[in-house]
Amino acid sequence: MAGPAVKGTFEKVVELANRRGFFWPSARDLYPQAPAGFWVYGPLGYRLKEKIADLWRRHIVRPEGAFELETPLMLPIQVFDASGHLKHFFDRLVECKRCHSRFRIDKLLEEKLGVRENLEGYPDEELRRMLLEGEVRCPKCGAFDWTEVKRFNLMFTIAVGAEAEEPNAALRPETTQGSVVEFRRTFLTMRGKLPFIMAQRGRVFRNEIAPRRALVRMREFQQLEIHVFFDPEDTSQYDEKLRPLLDYRLRFLRLDDRDTGEITEITAREALESGYTINSLITYWLVIYQKFFNEVIGLPLERLRYRELGPDERAHYASAHWDLEVYTEDLGWVELVNNAYRTDYDLKGHSKASGIDLSVQTPRGKVAPHLYEPSIGLDRTVLHVLMMSYVEDEKRKWLKIPRHLAPIDVAVFPLVSKDGLPEVARELARELSGEFFVYYDEKDSIGRRYRRMDEVGTPLCITVDYQTLDDGTVTLRDRDTMAQVRADRAALVEAVKRFLAGAPLEELGTPLG
Repeated sequence: MAGPAVKGTFEKVVELANRRGFFWPSARDLYPQAPAGFWVYGPLGYRLKEKIADLWRRHIVRPEGAFELETPLMLPIQVFDASGHLKHFFDRLVECKRCHSRFRIDKLLEEKLGVRENLEGYPDEELRRMLLEGEVRCPKCGAFDWTEVKRFNLMFTIAVGAEAEEPNAALRPETTQGSVVEFRRTFLTMRGKLPFIMAQRGRVFRNEIAPRRALVRMREFQQLEIHVFFDPEDTSQYDEKLRPLLDYRLRFLRLDDRDTGEITEITAREALESGYTINSLITYWLVIYQKFFNEVIGLPLERLRYRELGPDERAHYASAHWDLEVYTEDLGWVELVNNAYRTDYDLKGHSKASGIDLSVQTPRGKVAPHLYEPSIGLDRTVLHVLMMSYVEDEKRKWLKIPRHLAPIDVAVFPLVSKDGLPEVARELARELSGEFFVYYDEKDSIGRRYRRMDEVGTPLCITVDYQTLDDGTVTLRDRDTMAQVRADRAALVEAVKRFLAGAPLEELGTPLG
């Protein structure tokens, strides 16, 4: 990956995403006043998102033996009463008394005062003091006349059925509750034993006060969630799983270091033995997710950290909480993975509300399982992959997306659109499409076609020319170096596989020029 995104990259990436088909605001072309916070993934953005989700399944879900399921987007209101979301799931806002616009106060302060640290845990009175002393004016009308801090529940509640007069259901704000209420049946049907791991990829909904920064804060978004149900008195299985990873270094911003922003690097062994990460299970998953985002997704390690959340910042269900965050110059530190130790809060809450015992039998007797939940924000991950990949110089701008993540694996072009070259190129594209996602284009000059592919991150272009008709060779071009080699068409499938896996272009054929 190219490295940390420099200042100004966010706006350039959002513009490119709109223009080239990664993502854009929903329905705005036809209805400019459509509500904010809803985004369409175009063909390229959809491909990138699917590749990230597939890597999560390949590197985490399947190796860890997680059972993946799909639960409804809408659940009975009783579920969210039992889970505490109706009571605790809110953001704090202030309202302009002149134009009645509403804003999430912590984010308003962060943006208007240039605060780089997260303000979610600050008391209401401190946030209001900062608002007044900073003379923060209404972004809509410019007035300086604010209400007191108010609380706003983020749930979308709905009246389901012709006879319903009050909301009796809600769109889920997380996939977790779907897994929790289906834990008992899934555990029984899969003949489970603790630790028992469930996984969900799904859409969730939050009625954000002020959606902004494109895919960072949305009203409808997607999560990749792992739900680890375990016996808190027996994490011995993870003692063994963690053993080969004990020397791996984790990066933390501890509560005590908030003022300085100093990141502490400690090994997994030190984190565990000090009690900081509680037990071997939690320590293991913290290692797995930092490694995943660094080694698999390709985000620079020096731009990642686990931010420890204090008691006033943690979700109502969490006794310990670390956000895996990524840093860019434009957006500062942004959460990518919510890592919450939810204890037995969820299952006990639903047991009490439903009257159904959700404890399970273990060798040491009946246990109310605890829950550890790492939850990836898939949309934010897409945005940061694009931001970290954006490169420009005096000649061109391009996305240096890791080859295995690129939405288009390979592009196939005829040098010119005549003399039988398009027919050969189209046939080659069909051959390769059985293994790769292929883009075919024959319009404009070959240089312009190369630039279009560079801009959307296509790592390899193949050109059919007049020499192809003579000896069956084609030209392969590397997106990043613009180097070209001549390669045998008959060996292209294996050559492309090797290149996408990281092989240098020079190993695939005879260099040109």
